[in-house]
Order: sequence, then C-alpha cells, then structure tokens
Amino acid sequence: MTAPATRLSHSAFFADFFVYPIAAAAFIAFALFFDLSRWMASVVAVFVGFAIWTLVEYLLHRFVLHHVKWVKEQHDVHHKDQKALVGTPTWFSFLVFLAFVTMPVLLASTLEVAAGFTAGMMLGYLWYVTVHYGIHHWRIGSSAYLICLRRRHALHHHYDDLGNFGVTTGFWDHVFHTDLSHRNDPDRP
Repeated sequence: MTAPATRLSHSAFFADFFVYPIAAAAFIAFALFFDLSRWMASVVAVFVGFAIWTLVEYLLHRFVLHHVKWVKEQHDVHHKDQKALVGTPTWFSFLVFLAFVTMPVLLASTLEVAAGFTAGMMLGYLWYVTVHYGIHHWRIGSSAYLICLRRRHALHHHYDDLGNFGVTTGFWDHVFHTDLSHRNDPDRP
C-alpha cells in the first residue's frame, strides 16, 4: 500500500512475494468456508477487490508518492535508483490492509465479503509489486503486455513523472487524462 518507501534488505523486500499469496489464500479460504452458501458473493468480492486495487494503485502513485512531501522524498529514491530494493515494509502494508480495507468493508458488509474483497485487494497489490519489480529487473522476452508496461513506466521515469501513474494498467491514466502517449497528440484530449 503506501508508506514511507525505504531501502529494504533482500529478505524484507521479497517478503511481499511470500506473505501476500499466503494471506490472500487464507482470506479466500476463510470467506468460502465461513458461509459456503454465499460463495458467489465471496468470489465476486475477490474480483471487485482486484479491480478496485488498480484505481487505488493509480491514486496512491499519483497523489501520495508524488505529492506528499516525506513520502515523495522516499519515492524519489526509486526514481533515482530504479534497481534499488525500495518499498514499503510488509508488516506496515499488511496493517494498512487490515485497517483500511478489511475493517471498513467488514463494518459495511458481511464477513465473507470483507474477506473476499481484502483477498482481491491483496492479490492486486501482489500483482502490482510483481509487475513493478519485473519491469525494472527482468529481461522481458516476447511478453507484449510487460513490454508495453515497461515502456509506459519508462516514460514516467524518464520523460514526465506527472503522468503514467498506473503500473499494472494504463486504464486510469486514460480516464484521468494522465496518459503520456497522448500528451503531444493534437487529435487527443
């Protein structure tokens, strides 16, 4: 989620890749087994949570990582050294998920929906950290999806950091007119 991005040890940086699959699976299992008769609500909540994550990712990157002074200073470390293991400590992001995702949804809905929605958000976050790590560190063969994301993100890093805030998708950049590929195109809004 968002927190002070800091340089992390190798094990601290990669903890997300172990903790979040286990946590998401536990939330999904809990959602499904708590009330199996409501399995469809739980499954839909997972997909909705994953989709909502893409908007949260965009908003956090655009408004928090680039405009909240102390967090921006930490995020600038990533912009200056893209290979550095910079990120949010897993313990902090996990607590943020519990406090700002699970609890509000639980207060507004049922236990199985809150668990499913949280799992979806966690899977979205896991997808984000995987893609973000991959576009900076992997040799991307012929994956058109990852090549496109790498190019979009490279424009954010090297051309204009006031656009291309979506890492896993450019959808929200199109919606909010921050897509850099259209900035200099006179035929586009």
